[in-house]
Amino acid sequence: MAVLPIPQIGDPVLRIPTTDVTNFDDEWFQTLVDDMIETMREANGAGIAANQVGVSSSVCVIGVDHNDRYPYKPAIPLTVLVNPIIEVLDDEQWLNNEGCLSVPIRGDLYRDMNIVVTGKDRYGKPFEQVYRGLSAGTVQHEVDHLMGGLIVDRMDNRTSMTTWENFTKNGMAAYLERIAPVIERTEPRP
Repeated sequence: MAVLPIPQIGDPVLRIPTTDVTNFDDEWFQTLVDDMIETMREANGAGIAANQVGVSSSVCVIGVDHNDRYPYKPAIPLTVLVNPIIEVLDDEQWLNNEGCLSVPIRGDLYRDMNIVVTGKDRYGKPFEQVYRGLSAGTVQHEVDHLMGGLIVDRMDNRTSMTTWENFTKNGMAAYLERIAPVIERTEPRP
């Protein structure tokens, strides 16, 4: 496995909608998935999309397990989503504050509270999973990447933009208070 470079905002690969994966047995594709997992873990990310490693294929990985960068995020088992499609289950939304491995700032944006994702796993088997709350936000973030979107596209209040350092110092406490009810309502307890 290799740690791959992560393109940053302004790189055209981040703005091009990805193409569907059709050959799951290809050794190149399986190596790409392994490299994406390694890159996500090395960067302490909660997820990463293929175009965030410079490849325009519709695949992303998510996974949260004792992440130092996101200690407040509920655990998400390592999941590979190929050709994912999101269906929003209701009108409920919540205000998140998101960062991105490809964008050096964070900011507030709304996410749907309850979604179901369908697609394939890394081997081409059908995948379907309901996500709620912060976990739903993580999945929506990665699928946005696959469509050529970035967090800055969804931020209505650009005054919420901040660096990670300033968010930690000046905004984290208020954010954690704001999302506590979301986590309490939507995330399973161990």
